Amino acid sequence: MKLTPELYYLTLVALLTAAMWIPYILAGIVLRGPMRAMANPVPEVAGQTSGAATPAWMQRAKRAHANAVENLAVFAPLVLIAALNGISTPATVFAAKLYLIARIVHYVVYVAGIPVVRTLAFLVGFGATVSIATAILGHTV
Repeated sequence: MKLTPELYYLTLVALLTAAMWIPYILAGIVLRGPMRAMANPVPEVAGQTSGAATPAWMQRAKRAHANAVENLAVFAPLVLIAALNGISTPATVFAAKLYLIARIVHYVVYVAGIPVVRTLAFLVGFGATVSIATAILGHTV
């Protein structure tokens, strides 16, 4: 299989998603110390804290990372199906690049706590995913 532009962008998305844990883990080490940061997580209960409370941005970063993983589970197989079937068009290349940009924007604005832009970035990424699926379904064998 040839490394298509879509596979290249998928690789970048996978690397980005794999690195999204770094900011909140490093912050946890600074906040709680390395041993507590590496211990098994204890869920925070309202009104009770086991030390320093987790800042809101760290909680959002963790949720943004989980969201990226969930969406990658849909996007990646579609890009692979397209590549295996020799489907690479200007529209699919654009969709893969747009997906990467949308996921970067989504993560940054999610961590920053900017709700409307976060939702718009998510929808752009979803649209890019649908665009690749449409190209696959519209491909004649």
